[in-house]
Amino acid sequence: MALPEGARLREEDPFTGQAILDIPTHVIPVPSRFECDLNRGEADAIYATPEQAWGLDVWRAPPHPDLMERSLRYHRAFYTMMRHLLDDVAAQGPFVLLDVHSYNHRRAGPSVDATPSADAPDINIGTFSMPREGWGWLLDPLIDAMCEFDFLGRRLDVRENVAFQGKGQLTRFVHQNYPEMGCAIAIEFKKFFMDEWTGEPDSAELQAMRGLMTHVADTSRKLLQAHG
Repeated sequence: MALPEGARLREEDPFTGQAILDIPTHVIPVPSRFECDLNRGEADAIYATPEQAWGLDVWRAPPHPDLMERSLRYHRAFYTMMRHLLDDVAAQGPFVLLDVHSYNHRRAGPSVDATPSADAPDINIGTFSMPREGWGWLLDPLIDAMCEFDFLGRRLDVRENVAFQGKGQLTRFVHQNYPEMGCAIAIEFKKFFMDEWTGEPDSAELQAMRGLMTHVADTSRKLLQAHG
């Protein structure tokens, strides 16, 4: 790869997987999105050109077809695994899938002002592929529960479809394959839990994120049970 390690790390979701460690059923992919982006469709999963990677020059030379095919096999295997997992979950009734990511808000540089909070909520909820009218009874109180959570003595700014709309492949996969059964919610944490330029995490913020996501999972379960 031509992309320096620091630039690559900034575009990944370092430490974000720690937020879901206390949820009994969780999946945390390990390979870099620059090898294969699991949250894109197979045709766009490998960033072959800068246009597919936010203008970043990823490769010194175009990746060999054999290398690309190996990465695409991983993409297929991931969704085969998710299909098996969610088939088992769906057999027990309706379910919620929390698709957790993080995003940069200091893209212009470490000493430049961050993206204004009006455009960068602490948590962005993406619902583009969700049949919103069918899941509003769950999503609206769930967002309220996130807003009301005591996050190290403060309340987080949680808004819907502001910085991102939730157009990723995983949420589409759930809503296409488990209609009326699976509710997939794209959750993007602003990187307030780390320095996105040095890569240094804040352990207290990460621990609080674990508590929040456990609360979100528990609240989702109670809402599903109450809905019958």
